[in-house]
Amino acid sequence: MKDINIVIVNYNMKDKIAVCLETLFFDLQKNNLDVCVTVVDNHSEDGSIQFLKEKFPQVNYIEQEKNFGFGKSQNKGIKHCEAKYYFILNPDTIFHKEKNTIQKLFDFMENNPKIGMIGTKLVYPDGSLQYSCWRYPSFFQPFFQRTKLGKTKWGKKKIDHHHMKDFDHNNTIPVDAIMGSSMFVRKEAVDDAGMFDERYFMYYEDIDWSMSMWEKGWPVYYVHDIVLTHIHGRGSAEVPGVFKALFKNKLARIHVQSWLKFLWKWRGKQKYYAIKYK
Repeated sequence: MKDINIVIVNYNMKDKIAVCLETLFFDLQKNNLDVCVTVVDNHSEDGSIQFLKEKFPQVNYIEQEKNFGFGKSQNKGIKHCEAKYYFILNPDTIFHKEKNTIQKLFDFMENNPKIGMIGTKLVYPDGSLQYSCWRYPSFFQPFFQRTKLGKTKWGKKKIDHHHMKDFDHNNTIPVDAIMGSSMFVRKEAVDDAGMFDERYFMYYEDIDWSMSMWEKGWPVYYVHDIVLTHIHGRGSAEVPGVFKALFKNKLARIHVQSWLKFLWKWRGKQKYYAIKYK
């Protein structure tokens, strides 16, 4: 069994994943961990696989005949290589030089055996903070984020509460959920709580998984002093407004579908999981 299986799902992000892997392997030079890097490709049409195989032959590649979405593809990558820890990573993330990020993630979990999953601090390429840990979303969350409701005092308050903007992100604390761009999870927790719910094609599967961890007694933490850069292109938000986006933006439709699945699955459990740990 490996120490870590790093799973990256790629879909037409050849240039971004190349930077991710280059910085990742530079980071891995600083430790002696037994690490497996798995790239699951969702039938990219930009020549990703051919390019990556030549540049990074040490990576395990899973080539899919079509785009199966994020969660199902991540599950395939997790199953491909058994490890003590799984690192769910987006292809548009960048490791910082001389930070020994992978070793720090491993050490944190080794020193905190009761924690099931952690998320790193994420920053934009300009170094500004990206809000990557969340409280349970309200029923109206998509409306707040996609319509003028979010500009109102009430709407802005709800968005800020969900994104935890009232919290000093220079602290490590338990949180309800973390962003799927960077999730470092313990195998025991995965075995207990299960993998990603494959009913979500994309979006909300990260919050869903975080809550599944909590439900099985595995706390989820945001760790402030382990940092990655995340480019984070929000394709579902390219067309503003819920109803206009539904007609013009396929990703927006997927986003709303996932939101409805999430609300139905977790109905009656609108609680803040991390409260009792504060």
